[in-house]
Amino acid sequence: MNPIIAIVQRNLLNYVRSKGRVFGALFMSMFMLVMFSFLMRSSMSGLDAPMPYLISGVIIMSVFQVSVNNSSDILTDISSGYMKEVLVAPIARTQISMGHILSGAVIAALQGVVTMICGIVLGLRVGILQILLLTAVMLVSAMTFSAVGLFLATVSRNSPAFQTISSMIMMPLTFVSGAYIPTTMIPGFLPPIVYLNPLTYTTSIFRYIALGAHTLTKQELVGQGMAFSIGGFVITPLMGLAITLLIGAFFFVLCVRSTIKVAVGMRGGGAAARR
Repeated sequence: MNPIIAIVQRNLLNYVRSKGRVFGALFMSMFMLVMFSFLMRSSMSGLDAPMPYLISGVIIMSVFQVSVNNSSDILTDISSGYMKEVLVAPIARTQISMGHILSGAVIAALQGVVTMICGIVLGLRVGILQILLLTAVMLVSAMTFSAVGLFLATVSRNSPAFQTISSMIMMPLTFVSGAYIPTTMIPGFLPPIVYLNPLTYTTSIFRYIALGAHTLTKQELVGQGMAFSIGGFVITPLMGLAITLLIGAFFFVLCVRSTIKVAVGMRGGGAAARR
């Protein structure tokens, strides 16, 4: 069996068997969807479709959070000794990293689809083609975020450190991405962070498809927070998707290098891997 497929199947099976984990993730997504969609609707009064605008942001945000959090599975494998057995097997480090990234992306995308179905019930109006495109965007963006999460996990080496580091990164990125608050309303000193945030571009392309904004001009997209003008140059949603893919590729390379360091630490003894 292909090593990537084997790792994906194992991680998916472990996730499904953890009933509390599945329920907790779905409950938080539903809670955020309902609370943000209704409580923050008044802050979106200047938009043409405030509810769909918010709902689409919450959906992609749930994909982001699940992608990063599921990357902590590798820490369990390291502490249990399973990862040591995998690393000594004749498997390329790229396959190990890809297996973990892909499994996290599939889980996040599936949860995103469930959240999107609930969003449709709450007022998000999308056609079949839009649903397919949105699912593809969720899967691609989830792979990028899984790569980021896996890198953080391999660097932190233990669950408490991972939770601390991921929280420090996820919280700021969440609120400057435009998912909950349009980037047009963000204070003037934050745009540099907004433009460096991969979640900003993911939210942009997701909303672009969900709201059917292909008929809008570049200036209108900028006004809606779905495109970004930097020194007169406009980053369109499609350009943003390309940027997200490049960021994902960059972190994938970092994941492979981090996995190699984990392997070296394990060959040198368990203490090195736990540092």
